Amino acid sequence: MSRTSSIGDSAELEGNLTLSDRLKVFKNSHFDPNAFVTSKCQTMNEKEIRHLCSYLVDLKRASAEEMRKSVYANYAAFIRTSREISDLEGQLISMRNFLSNQAALVHGLSEHARIDSLWAASEDSIADDLSNFDDGELSESEDWLIEFLDTFEVLLAERRVDEAMQALEKGEGLANESRKKHSLSPTALITLETAIRDQRQKLAYQLADTISQPSTRGQELRSAVLALKNLGDAPRAHTLLLNSHHQKLKSSLPSLRSSNNSCGRAYTVALSQVVFSTIAQAASDSLAVYGEEPAYTSELVTWAVKETEAFAFLLKRHVLASSAASGGLRVAAECIHICLGHCSLLEARGLSLATVLLRLFKPIIEQALNANLKKIEEISAALAAADDWLLTYPPAGGRPFSSSASLGSAMASQPKLSSSANRFNSMIQDFLEDAGPLENLQLDGSALGGVLQVFNSYVNLLMRALPSSAETEESLEGSGSKIVRIAETESQQLALLANASLLADELLPYAAMKLLPLPPRMDEQPKRSSERQSRLPEQREWKKKLQRSVDRLRDSFCRQHALDLIFTEDGDTHLNAYIYTSLDDNVEEPEWFPSLIFQELFVKLTRMASIATDMFIGRERFATVLLMRLTETVILWLSDDQTFWEEIEEGPKPLGPLGLQQLYLDMEFVLLFSSQGRYLSRNLHQVIKNIIARAIDAVAATGVDPYSTLPEDDWFAEVAQIAIKMLTGKANFGNVERDVTSPTASVSAKSVSSIVSHGSNEFSH
Repeated sequence: MSRTSSIGDSAELEGNLTLSDRLKVFKNSHFDPNAFVTSKCQTMNEKEIRHLCSYLVDLKRASAEEMRKSVYANYAAFIRTSREISDLEGQLISMRNFLSNQAALVHGLSEHARIDSLWAASEDSIADDLSNFDDGELSESEDWLIEFLDTFEVLLAERRVDEAMQALEKGEGLANESRKKHSLSPTALITLETAIRDQRQKLAYQLADTISQPSTRGQELRSAVLALKNLGDAPRAHTLLLNSHHQKLKSSLPSLRSSNNSCGRAYTVALSQVVFSTIAQAASDSLAVYGEEPAYTSELVTWAVKETEAFAFLLKRHVLASSAASGGLRVAAECIHICLGHCSLLEARGLSLATVLLRLFKPIIEQALNANLKKIEEISAALAAADDWLLTYPPAGGRPFSSSASLGSAMASQPKLSSSANRFNSMIQDFLEDAGPLENLQLDGSALGGVLQVFNSYVNLLMRALPSSAETEESLEGSGSKIVRIAETESQQLALLANASLLADELLPYAAMKLLPLPPRMDEQPKRSSERQSRLPEQREWKKKLQRSVDRLRDSFCRQHALDLIFTEDGDTHLNAYIYTSLDDNVEEPEWFPSLIFQELFVKLTRMASIATDMFIGRERFATVLLMRLTETVILWLSDDQTFWEEIEEGPKPLGPLGLQQLYLDMEFVLLFSSQGRYLSRNLHQVIKNIIARAIDAVAATGVDPYSTLPEDDWFAEVAQIAIKMLTGKANFGNVERDVTSPTASVSAKSVSSIVSHGSNEFSH
């Protein structure tokens, strides 16, 4: 086995492991990357090394994704813990200062006690020392203290922060040195430390005030924050920094509303630019002062999320809410696209706020989608009430397919639809084009689901347009009490099927391509390619649901025409057992010809095939499926009619040899004309064979050998073929006697003529 195959097998084996198992080797505290790479690459050629590099890059990407998911899963706890740590650090600093003051106080008291015990200074000498202190006889350190206090007041007044910080550092250095060398008296040391603490507090207040001023920007702001951080109040400094940016953002909003409220797009551009540029500046200031310290990074992310939520609220209130309520999907989609564009610029600074925007904008966009779909449904219902169900090309400027040239040239010709269907298609095209930019919101599934919903509603309208809809309108969900113009003629009823079939098979799938990603390019990221591949099953399932809706209309159409053939206006049936069981009562042998109902079925199918051929030019499959379903509907009714078979099998007079021969002829007639019309399905063929077999068993149950009475199969085929020619007007009656044989010898010209006359009278009736 080659090394390449072994490396591939190893990578495949590791790919079957969980991510945590694959990362264990890197979690070891003694992990040596150089040794790891050396162990892997010692015996590898260039191709294997490239394969390993690709594998490591994929593993790095998976590890980063796993870490990102882990951080987001525990983000709230992480931020809460970071805040608690920051608060604890501040408390520790305060406690350290407090303990330092206490230590200085205790040290001073002990010095006083030691001096009193050793030297027993008199009250007069203490008074002399104090008078000397008051009279100006000061040590060099005490003289510096007084000068320090005066200088610091001047520095604070002139806001010379850097010099004030240097003075504080010098004072703290002197205090530390005096504490070690006892160069200052205890009283002077306490005075110095107290002065330093007070001046530090004054400087902190001044810095906080500077940071909070709206006029403080750029380098001045960062310097003030850094100074406050160096004073030991880093958490407060970071909070003030973020609050400063918030106040600047808040002060700029009124001018935006007054200048851009007239145009939703302009307001969105201005608002998103201000908000996200402010967040970007805050991120830059935070990074410049604090670096990537987790506690402050977490506070920055939390603050940025809050600002983004406030931004989304403003945009929804001033732009998106009104657009969504009125169905302005295009405006809403453009605004969100603009926001995501500005938001994406923050990703370079480590802030990914797109998920926040998607979560906040998704409900409002869903509202706009629903408003558009409801409008399409209402307009379609109004147009269906006046539709004459005649197929025409789309009006000038209409676009049955995508506006792009590649999709427009995908079909050789534009399909014909009725007026309501043309309008329905145009509205769906516009809707899906407006919804195209919403791919980032992951609402393409909702949009396609909405299209499926309104298409089902339109199909319900088409079903109500069938003449038999009054009997079944309770089963048409979503159609309500909408008025629809009835399709009276077969041509109009076939137009209903043309509308549904062309929309479901061609027009809507092509329109849906506006929501689907473009084909993957060579330089495309693997993630985008995998997203496209993952959507393919959903798209196929969506098309299947469209087809099921068309099947409902087709089944309703076939059921109506089958019932018209089978039943009379009085409720009796044309297709019953009597037409077969009564034949054996006749003394003379009948003149063989298919039963009247199957003649009518053939004529109806032939007529519909002619209409459909003209209607579905280039799309003959639609007509084939329709004729197949209609034939199956009639034959399945015969196969499942229990009353029919009870009379055939049990009586009062069971089926006899002549009745069997007539039933056999009828079924062979159906097989022949459906085969010649190319709409004979396997299911139909099997059902007919089952009917013949059951009829033969019924005759055999009476004690008669059915096969001894039946003619050869060629006879049924020839009679059925003559019937087709006669019913279509293509028979040459002068040559009938030479062309056709009877079960015994031949069918005479006289009998054929009488059959034609009989058939003509029945059809005219």
